[in-house]
Amino acid sequence: MKILTSWLRHYLPALSVSDRQLADDLTLRGIAVEGVHTLGPDNGHLFEMDITTNRVDAMNHYGIAREAATIYDLPLAPLDTELPAATPANPFPVRIADDARNLCGRFTAQVIRNVNIAPSTTQVAHFFDLLGQKQISNAVDASNFTLLGMGHPTHAFDLDKIEGGIVVRLARPGEKLKLLDGTDRTLEAEDLVVADEKKALALAGVMGGWDSMITAETRNVLVEAAWFDPASIRRSSRRHLLHTDASHRFERGADFNAAPLANALVCDLILASGGYLEGELIDLIHPATQQRTAARAPIALSLGEVQRHLGTTLDDSPGRSALTADLVDQYLTALGCILVAAPHSAASSSGLASTSDFSVTLPSWRLDLEREIDLIEEIARVFGYNRFANTLPAPRPVLAHATAPQARALRARLLALGFTEAISSTFASVAESSSFAAPALRPSAEDSPSLQHVVMENPLSEEASLLRPSLLPGMLSMLANNLNRDVREVRLFEQGEIFAGTVLADDSTIDSVVETPSLVLGLTSAHTAATPLHNATDAPIFELKGAIESLVSLFQLPGGSESLSFTTESLPSWLEPGRGGAALLHGRPFALFGELAVSLAAPRKLRQPVFLAAVAVEELLVLPLRKHTARELSRFQAVIRDLSFLFPDTLQWHTVSAAIHALALPDLESLSPLEIFRDRKGRSIPAGDYSLLFRMVFQSPVRTLTEADLQGSAARVIEALTALGGRHRAPDEAAHAS
Repeated sequence: MKILTSWLRHYLPALSVSDRQLADDLTLRGIAVEGVHTLGPDNGHLFEMDITTNRVDAMNHYGIAREAATIYDLPLAPLDTELPAATPANPFPVRIADDARNLCGRFTAQVIRNVNIAPSTTQVAHFFDLLGQKQISNAVDASNFTLLGMGHPTHAFDLDKIEGGIVVRLARPGEKLKLLDGTDRTLEAEDLVVADEKKALALAGVMGGWDSMITAETRNVLVEAAWFDPASIRRSSRRHLLHTDASHRFERGADFNAAPLANALVCDLILASGGYLEGELIDLIHPATQQRTAARAPIALSLGEVQRHLGTTLDDSPGRSALTADLVDQYLTALGCILVAAPHSAASSSGLASTSDFSVTLPSWRLDLEREIDLIEEIARVFGYNRFANTLPAPRPVLAHATAPQARALRARLLALGFTEAISSTFASVAESSSFAAPALRPSAEDSPSLQHVVMENPLSEEASLLRPSLLPGMLSMLANNLNRDVREVRLFEQGEIFAGTVLADDSTIDSVVETPSLVLGLTSAHTAATPLHNATDAPIFELKGAIESLVSLFQLPGGSESLSFTTESLPSWLEPGRGGAALLHGRPFALFGELAVSLAAPRKLRQPVFLAAVAVEELLVLPLRKHTARELSRFQAVIRDLSFLFPDTLQWHTVSAAIHALALPDLESLSPLEIFRDRKGRSIPAGDYSLLFRMVFQSPVRTLTEADLQGSAARVIEALTALGGRHRAPDEAAHAS
C-alpha cells in the first residue's frame, strides 16, 4: 500500500519528526513500512507499507495518521464534513429488500444536482500525481480520494440513468450486469446488487455498473456509501474473480459508522466544482448489524492484568510500573476507545482508576478488538516492544491432560494395526459438512441444547467457512490426495477436535462453541483378498470393525465385553446402504463404519472404493485403561477343539462369543471364528442360515487335560449355543457340506 507523508502531515500539522524516523516508529508498532522513496522538495516521501489483513482501519492515510498521533501524543485533525445547506426536496426513494437486510447493514445516499464534470484539480490532482493514481473525473476521483484518505469505499451514480429508485437486493439467477471494466457478468442468486426498479446497477461492494457510470454528460449524481456483509462480498468477489480496492476492504470488515462520513467527503469534493445538494442525507440502518459492529458491549480492562501480562519495562522506577492508568488512557483514547473508570476503582487526579478496572467502549473501526487481551496487546504495541525488559517467564509445572494416557493408548494401538496418523485442516465447507453429518453420534436433544455449524466471521475461502463439525471430510480429502498420486494402499487415522455451536431455545444465535474430541479412520486398498470369514469386497469393512473392537479392548468397560455390540440399523447417508454398521456401547451408538456411499464417491472420481469409520472417542476417553498383567506360562500341552454350528443370519458372532464366555469354562484360553460358509442354492445350508466353524483352545496351568474334561466343556458349549437357536453339526456332516 502506498502512503504519502505529505498527506499524513495534512492530518498531523504538529508532527515534527522526520519521515525516516516516522517510518521506523511505525514499523516498531506493527505498521510496517517496507520502503521509503523520496519525492522531491516539498513533497516528502512515499511509504511502501505492508498492512496486515486484520487492520483494515490502517489501510488509508487517516488511519496511519491516527497511529502516528497515538505514538507521539499529537492532536489528530478532524475530517471536515461540513456541507452547505441542502435544497428541500422529497427524499429520493431508497430501500433495502427483506432478503438483503442482513447483508446491507447501512446504506447512505445523497443527491447532488447541476454538477460540473471536469478533470480534478488542486489537492486531489497533486496527491494522485504523487501516488501515480489514474485520474478520471472530479466525481470519480472524489470517490477514490476518499477511499485513499479515510478508507471507506463509496460510489457515484449518474442519477438520470436510475429508473424509479434505489433497491439493494439479491440478484435474480441469470441476471446480466455490465461492469465498469467493460465485462459482462451473469449474476447468481447469492450476489448482492445495488439496483433500480428495473435493473442491477452495481455489484455491491465490488464494482459499479457501466450503465449508470459518470460521464462528461452527467449533470445529476447520487453518491452512495454503505456497509456490506464481509462474507457476502467475499463470495461475490471470488465467484466473479474480481478483487478491487473496495472488495479488499469490505471483505475484511468496514467501519459501520464511516458511511455517512465518507458520503459527506465525496459530496464536498464534487461540490467544489459546482452544483448543490438536494434533500437531506438518506441513511438506512439495520439495528441488529449495528449492534454487533458499531455498538458492541464494552470490555472490562484491569490495569493489574496489563502490568501482569506485559511485565517489566525499561522505563520502570523502583516499585512503580511505567504502564500507569494515565498512560493506558492516553494510548487507548488516541486509538478511538472510550475509557470509564469502574465504580469501585480508586481514581487518580485525571479521574481514571489508578489501581483497578476500566470499562472500555471500542471504536467502530476496530472490529479486531474483542477481548481484554486485545487491548493489552494494543498498549504493548504503542508503548513499543523494544522498551520491554528481556525477562523470562516464571516456570510453571506442565500438567498432562486428564485423558492423555487414553489418547496415547489409542494412537499406539492404531499405529500397531498398520494405520498412519494424519492431520487435516480445522476448517471445512458447508457442503462437505452437511454431506458428512453424523446425527447418530451427536448427543440427544434431552442431553444438550440444539447444535449447529460454527460459521467463521472472516473465512479464508468458501471451502474453509466453518469450524469442522466432523473429521470425515478431511479424511476423505487425504485419501483422495493419495489415490490421485497413485498410492493405492492407504490406511490413515486422525485424532482431533470437532466443533458445534449451542443455540439458545428462543434464538438462532450461537451461544457458545463446544469442542469435542473425535477419531476417524480411513482406508482404501487395491489388493483386498478373501478370507475364510469374509469375501474380498467385505474385508475392509470388517477390518474397520476389528480396529474398533481392538480400540475398545484397551479400556475397562462397565458391564464387561457384553457392553459392546453392533447393528446395521439407522445408518447415515454417507455410508453405502447395506455396506456399513454402527458400534454400540451400552446400547448407544459411538462409532459408524463402512463403505463411502457411491453418491459421494462418484463426484470425487475416486479410483477405488473408500472405507471410513467415525468414532465418538469421548465415550472411550472417560474410561480407565485396562491393566496389563503377566502370568507364568503353562507347562502343559494346549488342546484345540473345533465346533461347527448352523445359525440364523440374524445371530451375530458377538452373541455367540458372549454366550460361551458366560459359561466361565475352566482353562479356556482363547476363542476365535475360523470359517463362515453359506450355500446360495440352499442345498447343504438352508437359505437364511450360515455355517460357522470356530475354535476353542484349552490349557490348564496345573495338569494335562483329559478327554473327559474336554468332552464336558464341549457339551456345555453345544448346549448353550443350541439354546440360542443354533444346530450343532457333526464333523462328518460339516466335512460333507464343505
